[in-house]
This record gives sequence, structure tokens and C-alpha cells, in this order.
Amino acid sequence: MPPYPLPLFPLNMVLFPGTPLPLHIFEPRYRQMLADCLVGDRRFGLVQPGSEAEAPDRGAVGCVAEIRANEQLPDGRANVLVVGGPRFVVQRMLDDPAPYLVGLVEEFVEQPGTLPDESALAEVRALFARYYELYRQLYDAEPEEPELPEEPVSLSFAISAALECDVALKRRLLAARATEHRVGLLLRLIPTLTRVLESALRVHRRAHQNGKGSAQSVLPSES
Repeated sequence: MPPYPLPLFPLNMVLFPGTPLPLHIFEPRYRQMLADCLVGDRRFGLVQPGSEAEAPDRGAVGCVAEIRANEQLPDGRANVLVVGGPRFVVQRMLDDPAPYLVGLVEEFVEQPGTLPDESALAEVRALFARYYELYRQLYDAEPEEPELPEEPVSLSFAISAALECDVALKRRLLAARATEHRVGLLLRLIPTLTRVLESALRVHRRAHQNGKGSAQSVLPSES
């Protein structure tokens, strides 16, 4: 697919192909972008802001946001649900009369022949299941567990989207062109995130015990 123009929404969030993301649109220029997209192909690009300006840097990797639902609020703001489409790489910014950014982008295609073996896929599923169970326990909630795809590329994106981690790490996962590399990153990242959750959950449970006035509440921990 040749390079094509795309409205761009620079944001410190990461959207992955095939995954949903709710957005709140409030700036007038991006309200206009939303209006233009809704009468057009309902697509814009979500990409990280540039290192020196809002406009993304040349070579930045983003993801096409496909608008699936739009709630217009009385004051002009909007709540939008988008789903990630193809990834893209920014070639250059365009001199466009629109009040929002428009870039010339090229599709960022997954490298063929880079699928991980079945054992790696089974391991990343098991690690994520443990991570997500701890996440639900920590937040005393029962969010619906993501339905993980069977297809390896989609699986790697779904797990990447569901993890709570630094935006820079998510950008690394998004920009990984080889599926086996992305899964390898997840295999190293998830155990670290799981240990953080385990530690936070111990503190959380201790706080609940202390709140009940147990004997432990007046004694320092020996751990």
C-alpha cells in the first residue's frame, strides 16, 4: 500500500491493532477532526507526540483508530470508542488547511515468518492469566477477563494492550515488527509486572487486616 494522508491525534497513550480504546475529545481542533472523520472513512491515527513539538517525529509508529461509537455531549465534547486498525509509520507532516495535524503515513507491516513456537505462546498465555488474576484481586473488582485470540499476532497485541505498564514499554511492543520479538518482550515483561502486583497485593491485604484492628496492626512487620 503506498503512503497516504491521515489525520493524526498525538496522545501519550498506545492503541494496538484489534483492541478497543475509549477516548474523550474536548479540544476544538480535535472536535473538528472527529466531525471530519465521521463524514469520511471514520479513521484517524493515534501516535505519540514528537520529542520537540506536538507533531510526531518522522519514523514514529502509530495505529489507525477506527471509530466504532460516538457520544456527542451538549457542550461539544465527545466520548468516542475506537478500535485499533493497521499500524503505520509517519513519513512526514503535510501542510494541510485543517486545524489539526495531518501526516503522510505508510503502513507498518508485521514481518512474515516470525511466528513464535507453540511453547512460547502457551507460556505467554499462562503468564498473562496469572498476572490478570492478581490484577483483579488487587483492585477488588471483577472486570471481564479479555478474550484472547488464538492467532499469534492478534494474541500478542491483545496481551500488550491489557497490561498496565509504562507508555514507553507499550510503544516498544507496538513498534516490534517481528511477532516472536514482541512475544519475547512479553515473556520478560509480564513476570516483572506480576511481581509488582504480588508486592502491592501483600500491602493491600495487610492494610485490610490492620483496618480490622488485629494484633498485627500494632506490631512492625518482621519481613
